Amino acid sequence: MLSFALGFIVSFLITLLIVRYAHLHEKFSTDSDLAGVQKFHARPVPRIGGTGILIGLVASAAQLYVSYPAVSGGILGLAACGLPAFASGLVEDLTKRVSPFARLVCTMAAAALAYFALGIAVTRISVPPLDFLLTYALISGAVTVLAVAALANAINIIDGFNGLASMVAFMMFASLAYVAFQVHDPVVLSASLIMMGAVMGFFIWNFPAGLIFLGDGGAYFIGFMLGELAIMLVMRNRDVSAWYPVLLFMYPIFETCFSIYRKKFVRGMSPGIPDGVHLHMLVYKRLMRWAVGARTARELTRRNSLTSPYLWLLCLIAVIPATLFWRHTVHLFAFVVVFAATYVWLYVSIVRFKVPRWLVVRRRNHAER
Repeated sequence: MLSFALGFIVSFLITLLIVRYAHLHEKFSTDSDLAGVQKFHARPVPRIGGTGILIGLVASAAQLYVSYPAVSGGILGLAACGLPAFASGLVEDLTKRVSPFARLVCTMAAAALAYFALGIAVTRISVPPLDFLLTYALISGAVTVLAVAALANAINIIDGFNGLASMVAFMMFASLAYVAFQVHDPVVLSASLIMMGAVMGFFIWNFPAGLIFLGDGGAYFIGFMLGELAIMLVMRNRDVSAWYPVLLFMYPIFETCFSIYRKKFVRGMSPGIPDGVHLHMLVYKRLMRWAVGARTARELTRRNSLTSPYLWLLCLIAVIPATLFWRHTVHLFAFVVVFAATYVWLYVSIVRFKVPRWLVVRRRNHAER
């Protein structure tokens, strides 16, 4: 647990410094766009929270070197490979001038680095005919690069409200740590524990007050680490079903796939154009609209933060069974279907204003206060 604690402390302190001295770097690091279609914060906020997470990971992994050099080297090597993904997002956070395509290419480059330098590759997906194709290095490499880049992009997509993406990532890293412990994989276990601590060090400042945002750099780097650690776990441990990471990451994966379908085939627009009807945005607009009264910064921040727990619970529909049935492909596949059905039901219910009343947070009147 020392790795968790050190990752937490370093991330906590770095994030504190970023928040405390935001006035010194606000010209570059602050998200001042309060009117965008995907903007739900009430005041300008620094969006470089991923910096503390990365530094927390590196510091905690480095302290392992004396006692566990192989584990430390593996984690630091993976973090180094992830730098192109982090850097492309960070530059976007600072300049607002990096295109989504450029960030996607950089994230793919990070996954390619991990493939060639560390040998991390998708080698099976528990479907025999396709597993045979993955024995070819070219196909395996391509699938690995696309899978990691897609997950990193998916984590960035769900990063819309205070504490949403960071707590989702924390739960996923916790599941990876548990399964890695069960199969005695020290690199994945240690890296997952460190990332749990580093993410929590950021989370405290992000939720519920929204004092800092994860930013594209943080979201891409977290997604990269989740994808690479999951691939390592499956690749090196035959007991772990290849459907374990599929179910574990089902919330961001399905959110992305459903968004592409909705934009391309329902609305007839490019999937790359931002819109305001992601599930988490609908929860904010329609389930939380009675949670606050006047549009003050304090009340808007409260409304923002109250949105995230809905999606945490939705995510747990995938994370809990993935953690319990990590060996069993049939069970994992069944819960993939359950999650997809639950997501579609919830989305359609909100769109049609048919959400059960117990899901709606209503604002108390003054007499009840």
